[in-house]
Amino acid sequence: RVLLGNKGLMVENQIDLSSIDSQLLKSTENGKTPLIVCIDGQVSGFITAMDTIKLDAKENVLQLKKMGLEVVMLTGDNFKTAQVIAGQLGIEKVVSELLPSGKVAEIERIRKTGHCVAMVGDGINDAPALASADVGVAMGSGADVSMEASDITLVSSDLKAVVKSIELSKATMSKIRQNLFWAFFYNIAGIPIAAGALYPVYGILFQPVFAALAMSLSSVFVVGNSLLLNKLSNQN
Repeated sequence: RVLLGNKGLMVENQIDLSSIDSQLLKSTENGKTPLIVCIDGQVSGFITAMDTIKLDAKENVLQLKKMGLEVVMLTGDNFKTAQVIAGQLGIEKVVSELLPSGKVAEIERIRKTGHCVAMVGDGINDAPALASADVGVAMGSGADVSMEASDITLVSSDLKAVVKSIELSKATMSKIRQNLFWAFFYNIAGIPIAAGALYPVYGILFQPVFAALAMSLSSVFVVGNSLLLNKLSNQN
């Protein structure tokens, strides 16, 4: 009978880990995740795995913070390993040793506090959390199921794309507000003039051809203002 898994699995199966406790502690303190091997109820050894941090990961976390966002790490890794990785990335809040359902529960808890939650993930275990978040962002290099569950799929695995997608989303919402404001302002000012509001005092009337031209110019302005997003999109 062979067991292969984390410390929680061994405790659940009442496996004595005293023979490797010090080695497990040393591995986790170095940011490694131990996978313990147990044969017929006896510990045979363990394998360590370690996440490789992308070179620009810390820079992008800092950029997200500068944008006023709170960055939280949700991970299935053990507490000590998660703390080491989070420390290297400059992330203060870490929730570790989570199953997929635990990530969903944590996202729901954060949402209940009134926050809007964006979840970034690429693995099969991230799919439920991506689906439950307000905005799910999947990396293009990740599992297919995570991309299916997300709202946004980034074509590349470049973490800068996460920051750029948020910037582009904010710029898009800004353009929508600008266009709504100018469209309402234009119509509020133009409709009374077209109806003859200036005629009693100034004798000004809009000819139908000029009214049609004014409405066309309104549409051209809205479209032109929206096309300015191409500049930001090309930069990204």
